[in-house]
Amino acid sequence: MSIDPRISIITLGVAHIETSTAFYERLGFVRSSVSRADVTLFQLRGLVLALYPRTALAEEMGVEMGEKSFPCITITHLVSSPAGVDAVLRFAVSCGASLLRAPVRAAWGGYSGYFSDPDGHIWEIAHNPMAVLSAQGQLVLPR
Repeated sequence: MSIDPRISIITLGVAHIETSTAFYERLGFVRSSVSRADVTLFQLRGLVLALYPRTALAEEMGVEMGEKSFPCITITHLVSSPAGVDAVLRFAVSCGASLLRAPVRAAWGGYSGYFSDPDGHIWEIAHNPMAVLSAQGQLVLPR
């Protein structure tokens, strides 16, 4: 047996559903009609982003909020140019994001910067000159 190599949903534990939903909508994400008061779902290219109350997520996973095992993730959004990195970061900040690190040339040859959403989830906005993006903007890795 093996697992099909794909991600279907990224779920972010958030402090306030309404605040986080409004933030992602300002970024241009469109809330799905199947969203409820306790969960917001956004259809992205190739996967779904879910916003779920942080305390409920911890309870569902069987961990305490302060435990090291509570997951921390970084979400990377690739763009086609360094100018695109700058533009996306400016836009995110205008929507209420906190700039964590202004974009810089990276040791791996790219250009990236970081912001956090209202709940502290960290997004990397990056240009990787070696990355191949499909016509739909999805990262295509060599086999």
